Amino acid sequence: MISGANTTPRNSKTRPCDAFRVVAKPAGALCNLECDYCYFLKKADLYPGSSFRMSDEVMEKYIRQTIEGQRGPAVTIAWQGGEPTLMGLEFFRRAMAVQQKYLRPGMAVENALQTNGVLLDEDWCAFLRENNFLVSLGLDGPRELHDAYRHDKAGGSVFDQVVGAARMMRKQGVAFNVLCAVNAVNSRRPLEVYRFFRDELGTRHIQFIPLVERDNDSGYQEGTRLTDRSVQPEQYGRFLVEVFDEWLRRDVGEMVVQPFDGVLASRLRGYSTLCIFRPSCGDSAALEHNGDLYSCDYFVEPGYYLGNIREKPVAELVGSAKQQAFGRAKSETLPRYCRECEYFFACFGECPKNRVLTTPDGEPGLNWLCPGLKTFFRHTERPIKIMADLLRRGRTPSQVMAAVEAEGKDKAVGVGHDDPCPYGIKSFITSFVKTPGKVKPGGLPFVAQRGVNLKRPCGAADRKGERPDAFRSR
Repeated sequence: MISGANTTPRNSKTRPCDAFRVVAKPAGALCNLECDYCYFLKKADLYPGSSFRMSDEVMEKYIRQTIEGQRGPAVTIAWQGGEPTLMGLEFFRRAMAVQQKYLRPGMAVENALQTNGVLLDEDWCAFLRENNFLVSLGLDGPRELHDAYRHDKAGGSVFDQVVGAARMMRKQGVAFNVLCAVNAVNSRRPLEVYRFFRDELGTRHIQFIPLVERDNDSGYQEGTRLTDRSVQPEQYGRFLVEVFDEWLRRDVGEMVVQPFDGVLASRLRGYSTLCIFRPSCGDSAALEHNGDLYSCDYFVEPGYYLGNIREKPVAELVGSAKQQAFGRAKSETLPRYCRECEYFFACFGECPKNRVLTTPDGEPGLNWLCPGLKTFFRHTERPIKIMADLLRRGRTPSQVMAAVEAEGKDKAVGVGHDDPCPYGIKSFITSFVKTPGKVKPGGLPFVAQRGVNLKRPCGAADRKGERPDAFRSR
């Protein structure tokens, strides 16, 4: 996202938003599946008796206010759930007509859809392709791993339907990526998961989202006890390390893996546009089916209610003092242990929803994933530094190849398990240095907006039917 200078006083009621993102949930918490770890199903309790269907009035206000609130030349209209495809194709066709009604001349729009894939068919795929949607498909690995926690309401497997949806989208040229919740089961088999996505599914964009799930009855981000489904911190670190080494050996420049993207941007620019690795948050809100707006998709609960877009415009709610305070709290509530960490610049405490531990000196607010993230940052530090430094200096492909070849020879002997792999960097840097140029602002987040200037526009496919990440997994 693009942000400009903010001259509004810190204690003002609202601030101007150069860019913000709202994830709309047109079917609310309704879903045709009942995955064990889905935190959003319980949100239905916030709206007893509701039909959980977004009206055309709310849909039009969402689209109009989001477009009018953007100062840049592009806007993202995002659809999530629950399961948004339960609204049916006609709802989305009407939404496309509304977008054309309000788009400014020359303004680009990107639609993003997160789905479990079960309802996708030929008609859906044709619509998604024709309207240039980016689809994020929930899938946790091969059959045994996917079925561990993801299933229909009768407990039955939906693996074949989800994989069928992925293959149908590839065949029809629909841009999609995979959302994988790294949990207590699939985290033990990182390469099997990664290779399944790469080799069998054929995707080139993956989001690995760590499952950190509070064990309570409310479904809110409260309490410090976690479920047994949650990934263990050390196992998450090992998962990332093993996938990183595989990626570094053979897939850099070919595969976009979200956590690696975010860390490279932190090294290259000093900040990441991946929200979990930024010093503050708050510019990505969640819109319920009835127009209620909340601070974040992970915080759809009464304490984080901002207002209703039928009464106040989206931009005003996102720029409110309450939302500003929410965004600042990401850094302001961090314990000293985090602020003094050598990897603070890359992490900034990660996502606030995962802060359930106390520090060694007893201060609250330490992230559950901290030990694993440190393992990952330490392991990847040297190759990421090399990538960032060479890109920052604008080295030509031949200079890059020579520098990396020398680095590889120096480090090829005596590499231990916790040492960064010395190979594979050349193809990565070469692939980006060959394509200089600037990216248009305002599209969906991916490697170009995280610090690497690419010639192709933001969100463009590297190959037919492939574009990068849009959503978090649930």
